Amino acid sequence: MKKYFLVLICLLSLNSFGQSFKAKVDTFRKGYMADFLTDKSSPLNKEDLQFLRFYDADSTYRVEAKAEILVNPSPFIMPVFAGTGRQYVAYARLTFTLNGKVQQLTVYRNLALAKISEYRDYLFLPFTDATNGKDTYHGGRYIDMHESDFKTNSVVIDFNRSYNPYCAFSGRYSCPKPPDENHLDIAVEAGEKLFAGEKK
Repeated sequence: MKKYFLVLICLLSLNSFGQSFKAKVDTFRKGYMADFLTDKSSPLNKEDLQFLRFYDADSTYRVEAKAEILVNPSPFIMPVFAGTGRQYVAYARLTFTLNGKVQQLTVYRNLALAKISEYRDYLFLPFTDATNGKDTYHGGRYIDMHESDFKTNSVVIDFNRSYNPYCAFSGRYSCPKPPDENHLDIAVEAGEKLFAGEKK
């Protein structure tokens, strides 16, 4: 009888965690969608939001990564899909396990944004994976991070928060192209999917 109650408590705890995690992801996505309506340069209007698509929230795509903070990295121009690239520096190399495989990604700092007090803490994690061109935008996806997210040489990466660049919605934008070093040879079935509306 005691064993039964222990199992029941564990199951209830797991269910509670799952519901809590989903609620956090839903809150993030509501904020993400709301930003399209307040950003003056937004490619979408209120009617377009119904065509945004996402994978179901999945806590297995929220991983803790070992972070190697890079010292005196050299600035470089990150290429864009169209237009002129911007200057970035690599901030940290992240090592983690996802889908049973050890993976690496590099997170970057935009040097122009770093000069603006509001974005001084902002870091940028662009990546591509095996879902691109099938279920997700062919040009890859982004995750926003902040320097304050890094604790004792580690950081949490939540792929449920990955989103499409504006280029996925319109050809009028110049979007950073994820560097080749940030390609994952696995399918990251989390975050934003292909836009279901007509590209502008």
